[in-house]
Amino acid sequence: MMKKIVLMGNPNVGKSVVFSRLTGANVIASNYPGTTIDFSKGKMKIGDEFVEIIDAPGTYSLEPANKAEEVAVKMLKDADVIINVLDATNLERNLHLTLELLEQHIPMIIVLNLWDEAKHLGVHIDEKQLEQILGVPVVPTVALTGEGIKHLVSQVPHARINKHIKPTSEEGRWIEIGSIINKTERVDHRHHTLRERLSDLTIRPVTGLPIAAVIILATFWFVRFIGETIGSGISFIFEQGYQPLMMALSNWLGPGTLIHDIVIGNLIEGEINFELSMGLLTTGMFVPLAMVLPYIIAFYFMLSTLEDSGYLPRLATLMDNIFHKLGMHGYGIIPTFLGFGCNVPGALATRAMETPKQRFIAATLLAIAVPCMAQMAMIFGILGPYGLYYIGLVFLSLVIVYLAVGFILNKMIKGASPEIFLEIPPYRRPSGKAIVKKTWMRIRWFLKEAIPFLFLGILVINILYTLGVLQWLSDMLAPVMGIFGLPGGASIAMVTGFLRKDLAVGMLLPLGMGPLQLVIAATMLTMYFPCVAAFVVLLKELGVKNMIKSALIMMGTAAIVGVTLRIILLGV
Repeated sequence: MMKKIVLMGNPNVGKSVVFSRLTGANVIASNYPGTTIDFSKGKMKIGDEFVEIIDAPGTYSLEPANKAEEVAVKMLKDADVIINVLDATNLERNLHLTLELLEQHIPMIIVLNLWDEAKHLGVHIDEKQLEQILGVPVVPTVALTGEGIKHLVSQVPHARINKHIKPTSEEGRWIEIGSIINKTERVDHRHHTLRERLSDLTIRPVTGLPIAAVIILATFWFVRFIGETIGSGISFIFEQGYQPLMMALSNWLGPGTLIHDIVIGNLIEGEINFELSMGLLTTGMFVPLAMVLPYIIAFYFMLSTLEDSGYLPRLATLMDNIFHKLGMHGYGIIPTFLGFGCNVPGALATRAMETPKQRFIAATLLAIAVPCMAQMAMIFGILGPYGLYYIGLVFLSLVIVYLAVGFILNKMIKGASPEIFLEIPPYRRPSGKAIVKKTWMRIRWFLKEAIPFLFLGILVINILYTLGVLQWLSDMLAPVMGIFGLPGGASIAMVTGFLRKDLAVGMLLPLGMGPLQLVIAATMLTMYFPCVAAFVVLLKELGVKNMIKSALIMMGTAAIVGVTLRIILLGV
């Protein structure tokens, strides 16, 4: 059987970067059997032999405190070799897990990652002395640049068991750690660097919150600017190169036929309108590639930059007090932030929350009040001509709902909301190559996973439209829409929202509504139910019972907000 090498380490020690260096692009991400905890595995060739590399979830101890740590401990049972990745800038804390791993008597190698950061901080570690004390190979690395990785690979066949170390008490381990630190580590006095001063400024609430606001606003300004720039270029290609081909196909198929309605859609004043025609090869191609993809590229580029710079953990710590009032902790900002790109990765990120209560609240708030980048693009598209004031009304409403519903759920949902235990890495200069790779991996996911749902949504919408089902629903729900100050035709967009929310927002345009009505409709569309892709993931994460609860909360909240906005904005 193929030898299994398991990477173990505390969170935020660069373990996943070491894993990426060892495995390259041959990586499979999957759920651990019986759980929703994901991990990565890949292959590496050592000499003439292939070995399997497994990146276990980060853990502080072999006495697990959450599901991710439980999975990490279970993975040890199948390990032939352990690569224990440590943060060289915080050796004392990392050694606790190291001693626990050595007590398992499995062949092991120790990696002192972030070796360059340790030097910058004045931390000097005698790795040879540390190797002698621990009885296993010790390899310094800078995983981000690849320094030391080749030496690490060469040491894998020399992984050893320290037969002299025996299981001991918690107190005994910390006594041993103190002795090891005294013998192997020296810290020189040095003045704070500019990066360290910046770190202090961005994590203290007085200065950190304004900085966070600026960074978030700048991020979304950048996303909008780049998205619009790329989008206009792609739109030009569609209009000049693609539209003539589609018009020729339309003439050949013959307008009014079923196949024409599915493939091309409806002609608007005798021409193809890529936003409104709703054909598989027209709107189905234009919306994901020209209207959504440009914003996805820009958003994931910025997200990867913020991740690799070390800012996101600081943002989580900074937001901890606010999110505790909503039944979560500061890490709740990460699913929210991811959700602005796409609700699906945002929903997946909720699994990092420790308790069912936290996961339920995080997932429900994400579905209710966090529009994905595709939705935001459409909201900007339909309200942009009327000015930023109306766009601001939508997002102000969503912020108020996020805070209010979170506060209420925290009071109503039973369960614990433990404190945040998040390691804050030092600021680092992001690697351009790593950012491009991350961005491409996320874009590839969007192209592979999101576009099929979009095509399916358009196909189902066309069939329902052709059969008259959507018109029947519109007529039946017209009085209900009136409660919210909207025309009956808005019900078509609401039904479509179950399949694809960004398309549903676009369907509001032909209804001839005023800007205030569009504000109400866009806000309700964001809130009342997730799109089918996000729904499937949330169903998997929450289970059927909790998903039903969450859906009822979504629809009830959307109805209350719709009526409230009608009274405030329309005065009727």
